Amino acid sequence: MTVWLTYLVTGAAAGLAAGLLGVGGGLIIVPVLVFAFLQQGMHADVVVHMAVGTSLATIIFTSISSVSAHHKRGAVLWPLVWQLSPGIVVGSLLGALIAKQMSSDNLRIFFGIFELLVAIQMALQVKPKPHRPLPGRLTMAFAGGIIGSVSAIVGIGGGTMTVPFLVWSQVAMKNAVATSSACGLPIAVAGAVGFVLTGWQDVHLPEYSSGYIYWPAFIAIVIASVSLAPLGARLAHHLPALVLKRLFAILLAGLGLRMLFSA
Repeated sequence: MTVWLTYLVTGAAAGLAAGLLGVGGGLIIVPVLVFAFLQQGMHADVVVHMAVGTSLATIIFTSISSVSAHHKRGAVLWPLVWQLSPGIVVGSLLGALIAKQMSSDNLRIFFGIFELLVAIQMALQVKPKPHRPLPGRLTMAFAGGIIGSVSAIVGIGGGTMTVPFLVWSQVAMKNAVATSSACGLPIAVAGAVGFVLTGWQDVHLPEYSSGYIYWPAFIAIVIASVSLAPLGARLAHHLPALVLKRLFAILLAGLGLRMLFSA
């Protein structure tokens, strides 16, 4: 029961964060699942891979909900989604393969460093300035590949990279956020498939898993996150965004440090 409560609270926190701040929940879900899986007695060699794979699977559903809301407002630039998606799919599958080759400790350290960098960016409100027009299709596909591979390795929907790239390429912020949410779906689908396939034969898998996706955690997190995201969106209109972002940055920094220094 305690484990299920942890999953539900994690999903609720991820849903609220997505609604309040427009950020994906992977940066919360992955570290909490690592600690929860260790407490459950999962093998140390697979806990980080299980957390990342499970996070990617949950993002499929949260992304669908987010894309639907942005599409109704006409904010998603679908031609850009189609240009980025081929690279994103290939990159996400490649990211799953790279993660498979990494030890649990190395994957944990990589995630911790990435999370700290995101926390610093959010706390200091570092934003790219429009610099150049959108590149051609080949460069867009290459950018999608980088975004997809890194996102799959750390179990996120890619918004922390997609949004800055699009803003840097002279896309308006509201369109960049909406388009990024649409790009999160192919990242999550391809990444989750990759983690299922690469983990299928792992001898340390727990019961109720398919490859590196643990279904009990997946179910609880999806139920809670999808339920709480609309509340977060409503609260966003009444709470100070800058204060919330800096508080969230402190949370991310704490989780990132815990990931880095937990042996």
